[in-house]
Amino acid sequence: MEFMGNILDYLDWRGDLAFSQSPFNEVDNLILACFSYLELDGIREIQDGNTLSIEELTEHFFEKSQEKEMKAEGTFLQNMPALLKKMAESERFRDCRVGGFVNEIMTDKTQQFAAVTVELTDGTTYISFRGTDDTITGWKEDFYLSNGTVPSHRKALEYLEKNGRYMQAMIRLGGHSKGGNLAMYAAMQCEEEIRSKLLAVYDNDGPGFSKDFFSEKRCEEILPKVTRIIPEASVIGMLLEHKKKPMIVSSTQKGILQHDAFTWEVMGKGFMRRDTLTRRAEASDRTLHKWIDNMNEKERDRLIQELFSVLEATGAKTISGIQEGGLKSLTAMIKQLDQMEPESKAMVQALIVGFFGSCLELLPLPELDKKRFLP
Repeated sequence: MEFMGNILDYLDWRGDLAFSQSPFNEVDNLILACFSYLELDGIREIQDGNTLSIEELTEHFFEKSQEKEMKAEGTFLQNMPALLKKMAESERFRDCRVGGFVNEIMTDKTQQFAAVTVELTDGTTYISFRGTDDTITGWKEDFYLSNGTVPSHRKALEYLEKNGRYMQAMIRLGGHSKGGNLAMYAAMQCEEEIRSKLLAVYDNDGPGFSKDFFSEKRCEEILPKVTRIIPEASVIGMLLEHKKKPMIVSSTQKGILQHDAFTWEVMGKGFMRRDTLTRRAEASDRTLHKWIDNMNEKERDRLIQELFSVLEATGAKTISGIQEGGLKSLTAMIKQLDQMEPESKAMVQALIVGFFGSCLELLPLPELDKKRFLP
């Protein structure tokens, strides 16, 4: 009998199996997509053409006492030190080599670009693009990412072409959240020499693109190599256009908090599948597309600003913090909503119901307040 768990449990269960015994799978992908969230700044041995094994990297990482700092983040990043430790202890990952680490802060919309390359013992390479965490700032960046090309896109393409040109190995590209979007962008835009080396592209709950991004020729070439994975209540992974049908997986969390990759349920060497999105997620998706698909870039930008002005009014730093705030968060959001024009208010309110509805239903709200939010 096989038990369900998450990617940390997977490393306990199957970490003793080398890639020669059990080939690379969708769960290995998610582990490596999350790997780029590690704060590896200051470890020169994985920059400028140098590499370290994951076992060696782990020693360097914990010498810098970063575990305590990451646990203080209060987001899913607090799981990253444990992930690294388990990878270093596993037969599957300990001898994989890490290099090509970059981390650049860009002033435009406070964007960050980070990536790392992992040479696997099966002779392939996985390039991992960092995503966003569950801070409200991070989610805002995901929404802006779906509103046209941003500097991170160009950085991802440059990284792939610069590093991929000299790689003899076949390449897997991937990332979680923003990272999944960057992997898709780089794969669709890279030069032919690099495209011929692409073995697979993994988009783990990343936002999509505008309709005019996809060219028919590139889609025919790249989409067969793409695996798109979303949780059953996905929000970010349903933004804008996607040409690849998703694999829907179950999560131990509810609603918007399913974006946390550590909540995705694993059984054996794969994820627990679901046939459809939850009813609320499907309704939220219809609402998003109803408005956003017919908006120009300027109008989408305004909607994003208004939506996040409501979320930021709660004073919470993270999405989970908004939910934990309960009635206090709701009161602050209603107050901010009441200052908006009727049309904007209707759109933003519908989006918030889509994102947080499952949690709002459980709150002991006055009936009047509940009716103002829930249909």
